[in-house]
Amino acid sequence: QVQLVESGGGWVLAGGSLRLSCAASGRTFSAYNMGWFRQAPGKERDFVAAISWGGRSTSYADSVKGRFTISRDNAKNTVYLQMNSLKREDTAVYFCARGGPYGSMWPPRPRDFGSWGQGTQVTVSS
Repeated sequence: QVQLVESGGGWVLAGGSLRLSCAASGRTFSAYNMGWFRQAPGKERDFVAAISWGGRSTSYADSVKGRFTISRDNAKNTVYLQMNSLKREDTAVYFCARGGPYGSMWPPRPRDFGSWGQGTQVTVSS
């Protein structure tokens, strides 16, 4: 069972930037798609971004396109989420999750993700 540990959350003013990291345990990280989701208070968990196992393909929610960038370093077993031009509505707990293995459907569906991390809080204020 993979373990995922997010870090990099915090408090930032609107318009600012944060970079989230998610470190994965195990030897099979590079064989799986990875994703980021977020959950605001009182709301459901929503898809934010995904990256294919080799890093060549990415997918974003419309609300973050052009502002967020997902990337991965398979040598470090880590996936990143660079968040720029942050807005108050980006405030949420951000989770990383493991998607399907090599050859899985692309773009992935939210139900394709499992093995969630514990989350990291991002708070954007104006």
